[in-house]
Amino acid sequence: MIEDMVTVKRSKRAKRVALRLDPIERVINLVIPQRMSLKNAYFFAREHEEWVRETLENLAPTVPFAHGITLPIFGDTVTLDIHHNPEAKRTTLKQYDDVLMVKTYQDDPTNRITAHLRKLARNGLADIASEKADMIGKTISSVNVRDTKSRWGSCSQDGSLSFSWRLIFAPYDAIDYVVAHEVAHFIHMNHSKYFWALCRDLSCNFVEGKYWMQNHGNKLMRYGKK
Repeated sequence: MIEDMVTVKRSKRAKRVALRLDPIERVINLVIPQRMSLKNAYFFAREHEEWVRETLENLAPTVPFAHGITLPIFGDTVTLDIHHNPEAKRTTLKQYDDVLMVKTYQDDPTNRITAHLRKLARNGLADIASEKADMIGKTISSVNVRDTKSRWGSCSQDGSLSFSWRLIFAPYDAIDYVVAHEVAHFIHMNHSKYFWALCRDLSCNFVEGKYWMQNHGNKLMRYGKK
């Protein structure tokens, strides 16, 4: 039944009913205006049931942070090597070449691994952004990472940048493109032809990077999920 396939979300801002994929929670939200009846909302959903089914079926399999799992980290393949020790006082993480060793007392160290990867993402993205900012004579005031649902990056006029930490799982050309995109906004706070020309100049592989993010970006949301 369609009622079991969607999650109803009433919205004060919504002017019409809509079906939207939440890539982080991996569910389809049926977004409806405050005063719309559930009967009419579900009628709309049933009309688009084929799309709902195909979207859910085509979601890439989740990749939990479990022992033996391999993760793409800034273009390299890294294997999680998790050792459980109930007597350990804290969780430690150290990377040896292509292995990320985790020693932990926790049954599920997902949160600790996530925190580690977020830090790696922030530092790596900051390095790439700094190099690109130097190319156009700009200075970055700060770089932050978040777990955003709809934007891979953002740029503020005060020189601060924000990125989704999940970019760490993308191919390098895709990461590079997203960073170039945001740094280009230091010059052009729009998406004019001049902006896109600068974005292309700042990117190592503009075409491949942009294509990958547009067509495969949602796959980045599956990591760390059970």
